[in-house]
Amino acid sequence: MKSPRLLVEGVPGAESLETQILRLRRCAAPLRMTRNVEDEADTLHDECGVVAIHGHPDAARQAYLALYALQHRGQESAGIATADYKNLSNIKGMGLVADIFTDDVLAKLPGEMAIGHTRYSTTGDSALLNAQPIRVDSTKGLIAIAHNGNLVNLGNIRTRLEREGAFFQTTSDSEIIVQLIAHSHAGTLVDAIADSLSQVDGAFSIVMMTRDRVFAARDPRGFRPLSMGRIANPNGPDTIVFASETCAFDLLRAKWERDVKPGELVMVTQDGVTSRQYSTGVPQTSCIFEHVYFARPDSRIFGRWVQQSRDQMGRQLARESHVDADLVVPVPDSGVTAALGYSAESGIPFNFGLIRNHYVGRTFIEPEQKVRDFGVKLKLNPVRNLLEGKRIILIDDSIIRGTTSRKIVRMVRSAGATEVHLRISCPPTISPCFYGVDTPRKQELIAANNSVEEIRQFIEADSIAYLSLEGLKEACHGEENNQYCTACYTGIYPTHWVDVEDILPAALAAR
Repeated sequence: MKSPRLLVEGVPGAESLETQILRLRRCAAPLRMTRNVEDEADTLHDECGVVAIHGHPDAARQAYLALYALQHRGQESAGIATADYKNLSNIKGMGLVADIFTDDVLAKLPGEMAIGHTRYSTTGDSALLNAQPIRVDSTKGLIAIAHNGNLVNLGNIRTRLEREGAFFQTTSDSEIIVQLIAHSHAGTLVDAIADSLSQVDGAFSIVMMTRDRVFAARDPRGFRPLSMGRIANPNGPDTIVFASETCAFDLLRAKWERDVKPGELVMVTQDGVTSRQYSTGVPQTSCIFEHVYFARPDSRIFGRWVQQSRDQMGRQLARESHVDADLVVPVPDSGVTAALGYSAESGIPFNFGLIRNHYVGRTFIEPEQKVRDFGVKLKLNPVRNLLEGKRIILIDDSIIRGTTSRKIVRMVRSAGATEVHLRISCPPTISPCFYGVDTPRKQELIAANNSVEEIRQFIEADSIAYLSLEGLKEACHGEENNQYCTACYTGIYPTHWVDVEDILPAALAAR
């Protein structure tokens, strides 16, 4: 297999970043594989996952393992930066974590501290340059940053920083935070970080690293998850770890300690862990779609187990929209836990009537002769002896454009099902997300432009029903008393935002 292209910084013998970028662009060749754009676009993608390690003799490998557990949060690029109190090295590339970070690559990343990032993005050299962590040599020293989320006021800040002389290596909004730190007039680094974070608005769970310290922070509303864990070391100081999801702790044998609080900045040094609240008094609006789809069911997000929320979604869905049927079938993998809850509540048997091919990536070679619904057939295959002659309830987590759902309904019906009833474990998605989720524009969301009956007709199901918004909130609420952002279901956003695509034509016309 061809080795992935890498960007290498701070490693002995590495070329300058500018030289690497020029060489990559000269050597760039068109991808021979093709993407099924329609199927790929008919789902939501979280932008990334982050991890940080402090106080481990092989921090790079620990970060690698944590990123491996977070691979579901982004499959197109990954990076790891390490520090050993003298140097700060950074290696990132396009592809899966296991493909990028071979033993030889990990050997180039020494140090007891590390941060890592895995990302969903577009392909190409620009995406490699925007891969994270981002390493910047600033007036405050070397800083590396990895970011999960999206800033909504970056335009004005970036313009101001450029006027002040800032030079941006990337088009990523993550670098804006580093530049704000570099241009801060605060006396200490931790004050500069707190000052910078208070100037940005939107969603961010961030891990940062200097030569001798690791930082972790969440935005004041707590949009994206970030947890802190500890690896006990009987012979010395404990290893402190941070990750977007607690499933990463299990692979490291780390014990979950707590979530980083909204508006909190945590610093880890050789002297231990310190914390400060850089922002208070802002209502919590954590992303409810983390519980619906993004997070793994074995993770604890916003203090609540994802499996528990999804089970309750399925149970509530059964209470709200029961239909007589013979079998409950999940759309794997995201529909499995909700389908188990639906089956338990309704008393209708559960079984895997659709089998997913887990070895299909985002790209594949199309057959010369076009096959109808090829993309879905490549990923899913019906179990005919379970479906034939049966009334089927299909459980899925969401409908975005509706094209994939229609293909799955057709597949189940062609396998001999007499009825196909589609049940969705969240409300209709009617608005795009501006807080770190790759969402189609409003005009491309089927529920934003069609009634439930029109959606049913398009998807060709015998019936369709969504979980109510109140039912979803109740399923995710629990004893934790979490408050969630539900803007994708309501169109009501917790922050101010500007849709660049909407204002661009007017701006061009004014020239």
